[in-house]
Amino acid sequence: MSTTETITEPTMSITETITKPTSSTSESITKPNVGVFTNPEHKLWVGEAQPSLDVVKEGKELKEGEVTIGVRTTGICGSDVHFWHAGRIGPMVVENNHILGHESAGEILAVHPTVKHLKPGDRVAIEPNLICNACEPCLTGRYNGCLKMKFLSTPPDNGLLRRYVNHPAVWCHKIGDMSFEDGAMLEPLSVALAGMERSGVALGDSVLVCGAGPIGLITLLCCAAAGAEPLVVTDIDEGRLQFAKKLVPRARTYQVQRGVSAEDCGKQIVELASGVQPAVALECTGVESSVANAIYATKFGGKVFVIGVGKPEMTLPFMRLSTQEIDLQFQFRYCNTWPRAIRLVESGVIDLKKLATHRFDIEEAEKAFETASDVKSGAIKVLINC
Repeated sequence: MSTTETITEPTMSITETITKPTSSTSESITKPNVGVFTNPEHKLWVGEAQPSLDVVKEGKELKEGEVTIGVRTTGICGSDVHFWHAGRIGPMVVENNHILGHESAGEILAVHPTVKHLKPGDRVAIEPNLICNACEPCLTGRYNGCLKMKFLSTPPDNGLLRRYVNHPAVWCHKIGDMSFEDGAMLEPLSVALAGMERSGVALGDSVLVCGAGPIGLITLLCCAAAGAEPLVVTDIDEGRLQFAKKLVPRARTYQVQRGVSAEDCGKQIVELASGVQPAVALECTGVESSVANAIYATKFGGKVFVIGVGKPEMTLPFMRLSTQEIDLQFQFRYCNTWPRAIRLVESGVIDLKKLATHRFDIEEAEKAFETASDVKSGAIKVLINC
């Protein structure tokens, strides 16, 4: 062959090379796509969602780098309930019909030809980010601060609480034979892991965890695994504290009483910890009084790290922070945590199973959300199966 000759290979259109659902996965693609919606009128309902069943079956509409996922399990987050009840969290406002949910795991149904590391049938946990990959936070590895972030379930971007969804493959993490329930709870575990990393909790540190909701309890598990001692957890609800004690038997529980000053709460928390002031307080409620309690408990030179989401403005004991040189830090979601979260669950270092207290089918979404928002229900993590 001369050097001037060229070889022309057969070409194939992108749509023809999309890896469509296999016979085994196709068997599960029989139900129409529905999602759980809310709106500015605070209604909650199950309705038709995109992509449609026909589109999913044909493997159509996948963009470069995308996969189609059959969502199997989604956890209800406190933010989902807040968007339903309040219609907003700070500047993030529900202005139209809006699909909730961002704690999800499922099965790959189809892949775009540019995707090489996933195939139909793979089980994945879904990281609900869409980032620009061009701004400073993205380029420096802190993509949770992306200036053009689209976080699924945060208005105006629809969430994952639906049967089928197209999503970038890079944000789909293989979970092997891990249960879909554990896969869905990797998202709140990621929140806790981000807090652990940035707060710097170390072996033998005295730690206070404020709030025994799902994030607080998972943070408690992480602190126990990290060797924090003494380890104190607070809440206003005795039932949740009892749950925390069963989850981490060596944790010391403190029930916050209404009408007791933050300064007195701080003293009582320290007494419960045998006089050892917390080196780190991980505040998981975002409630002003709870943040103040943490500040008054924490030792000189310690740190109060706020994981919880609170109201836009709050009043805090500035002079206590100042005279005690207490660092006050905050967290916004997470980044680069999912591989670590998967390893921790797969190895059994962190066991999330006890947190799943209630399960519903997607058709029962309204009842599921009512259960998640009712403190008397005893719910910790409510899961919806699609």
